[in-house]
Amino acid sequence: MKLNKEWFYDETVQVGTNYQDISNVRAYDLQMAKFRDVKKEATDIIETISLGREHSLLEIGTGTGNFAIEAAKHCNEVYAIDVSSAMLAYAKQKAQKNGISNISFFQAGFLNYEHNGSPLDMIVSNLALHHLPDFWKMIALERINKMLKPGGTFYLGDVVFSFPVEEYDNKINTWIDTMREKVGIKFAQEAQIHLKEEYSTFDWVIEEMLHRSGFTFDIHHKDDFIAVYYCRKD
Repeated sequence: MKLNKEWFYDETVQVGTNYQDISNVRAYDLQMAKFRDVKKEATDIIETISLGREHSLLEIGTGTGNFAIEAAKHCNEVYAIDVSSAMLAYAKQKAQKNGISNISFFQAGFLNYEHNGSPLDMIVSNLALHHLPDFWKMIALERINKMLKPGGTFYLGDVVFSFPVEEYDNKINTWIDTMREKVGIKFAQEAQIHLKEEYSTFDWVIEEMLHRSGFTFDIHHKDDFIAVYYCRKD
């Protein structure tokens, strides 16, 4: 895709928390470790997609590299991309400390990553697609489909709203209150920033986009705020 700089969406412009700031990157990594079992989450994804030694995998939005590092232990090659240079630098250091050498890191996003190798077996994106407005989500999903082999796998997890729109006030206030009680004020504040500045959308929007971009999918998990889709390229 030839990029028109006058109107093309710029993924490097931070929305929500600024992860070009290395102090925010370190804080994010520590925070995730406190309330999420990131290793178990990675293992669960690896098992869900049946990742094997012969496979190549792209992770879009690698963050601090937790999933990419675990995936690299199970497959041939991992391509890990993120729009934040600070995130990538942190992830590279973590991979080196773990003795992982089969991850290729690139500063790129959904819309500007160009895969120069053979078509991919698998693509994973977890908690990243919401950084794009809906029009650009659709463009991103079509690009993902084109990068996969026929029958290839796409694992998508994200903040997705699966409640009736008329219930938004009660649902969102309850969600933020729950965050505050379970993981603290800072995370509740980040949830508020997410709602004000980022681009999470409804389940029926995402699901229609997946269908129109050439995927069949199973819903692996869905509650009011988180959805996980196991997708196959038609």
